[in-house]
Amino acid sequence: MKEGGKMPGRIRVTAAVIEMEGKILLAQRGTGDRLAGKWEFPGGKIEDGETPEECLSREILEELGIVVQVEDFLCSGCFDYDHASVEIFAYRCRWISGQLRKNAHQALQWVLAEDFDGIDLAAADRPIAGCLCGKTDR
Repeated sequence: MKEGGKMPGRIRVTAAVIEMEGKILLAQRGTGDRLAGKWEFPGGKIEDGETPEECLSREILEELGIVVQVEDFLCSGCFDYDHASVEIFAYRCRWISGQLRKNAHQALQWVLAEDFDGIDLAAADRPIAGCLCGKTDR
């Protein structure tokens, strides 16, 4: 938080929707994270001078050890956590190469979109799940 209790500007982040055999990859935040245990669409913070697409390619390689091709933009949204305000941009991504690894998360799982309601998703990621399920009331 900034001096005077004001939240700093929004952090711009990306999220990858990687699908395989009808299931979508979710990653679980590690124990040292403020959102520990929450599930998310993998991605990360957009660096200065970086496009969302460049960010996703870099972050997915760093976090999961795989090369993806960033494809269609899906949706975006904003969410204010107690510790940060984020603007998230979600894109469909196609797995090109590499072996999936847990470099930044405690667990990974492949989930059917229809099963998202039973997953403890991070709040900023819920609208992405809604977009994928055709729901807007998440």
